[in-house]
Amino acid sequence: MLADGGRLRALVLELWQRTRMDWGFVTDRLASTFRKETWLGAHERRFVSERLYGLVRHLRRVDLALVRGLGSTRAPRDLERLIALLVLEGLLEPARAARVLGDVDWAAVATVDEAIGRERKLAPRIALAASLPDWLAARLVADWGAEAEPLAHALNQRAPMTVRANLLVGDRAALAAELARAGLSTTPGRWCDTALHVETRTNLFGLDAFRRGALEAQDEGSQVLAELAAVPGARLTIDLCAGAGGKTLAIAARLANRGRLIAADIDPRKLDELRRRARRGGVTVAQAVHLEGGIWPPALDALRGKADVVLVDAPCSGVGALRRNPEARWRLRESDLAGFAARQREILGNARALLAPGGRLVYATCTLLAVENAEVVASALGPELVEVPLADVLGARAHELGDGRTLTVTPHRHGTDGFFAQVLRRPPAA
Repeated sequence: MLADGGRLRALVLELWQRTRMDWGFVTDRLASTFRKETWLGAHERRFVSERLYGLVRHLRRVDLALVRGLGSTRAPRDLERLIALLVLEGLLEPARAARVLGDVDWAAVATVDEAIGRERKLAPRIALAASLPDWLAARLVADWGAEAEPLAHALNQRAPMTVRANLLVGDRAALAAELARAGLSTTPGRWCDTALHVETRTNLFGLDAFRRGALEAQDEGSQVLAELAAVPGARLTIDLCAGAGGKTLAIAARLANRGRLIAADIDPRKLDELRRRARRGGVTVAQAVHLEGGIWPPALDALRGKADVVLVDAPCSGVGALRRNPEARWRLRESDLAGFAARQREILGNARALLAPGGRLVYATCTLLAVENAEVVASALGPELVEVPLADVLGARAHELGDGRTLTVTPHRHGTDGFFAQVLRRPPAA
């Protein structure tokens, strides 16, 4: 039984108002709130989370629905937005909504999707149906054509709970069996042999399998990217934008803790988290390197021309990860894209300088916009950096996971977050 409905409603509205102030990460805001609001049980937390995420994901759709229901263009009130969301989700019948707020035509609110469907122009229809900024909807149409519509809708859904089986502890089958004994239902990922989708709602971090390092939360697409950079026999692998180390740890596990693995990043807090995760997961070959102010320390500078593999998981707009960070759409501006692309080209140039002759460079992003993906790679190609056919790395999966040259996975095609990757190589010395 849910706690007092009025109290929950007030909490959702408070969180919504705070979220709109800066469009900060909803996950962080919820975590902070749940630590303080100890009166919330599991069902109450779920209600709050789903309603807050719903308001972020469906803002434009909800506001258009209220324009229809109010018969005017005045700014909707936040309580009206919350009630409209409940109506659109089928959780509140229009007649019951009218008993809460009687000055809104809730039947008109409930049929907003029919009105959106009558919009003939693709970009405006996507912008309203998937609650995207106009510029982002237009970019998706320009890059993806008619496929932009199912892509946009898929990006607006909730992401599945996916974990990576830590091969240093056990394989996917062993992990699935352990989770089954804990009462959790799972299904294997289709694209990566370490990916496992957890169907049962649970707190992953409370599981014994997590505490002893048998699993890490990681999207299946991200696991595939790590696979591209896990080259058997590599003596030196560098993850140049390692963050908190999701791909670093996956690479180390695939290499069975062999070789040397450098994980570099500009954020010392993320590197601290990487170290904690490495200890839990039994990773012994990863060395965290802080790029203070973006400047390479001598230890990294000394590795120029020596790396067998360099992974560049470049900072980007994050459009491919909107399922997990839906608030990002409201922080982003189209003018930000040029800055991202310039930074990506700079990092890619630095990564090339680390490669030994014959070395592999993997350029990857969690965006699906050409300006940050194919156009960045094209600017870096030349005598010192050439393309590697994806089939040379992934074999038969190459044409299921991309176009044979590049990897592109999306939520509507693959059930993953949206990722792009291209494998490049420095030619061997003559």
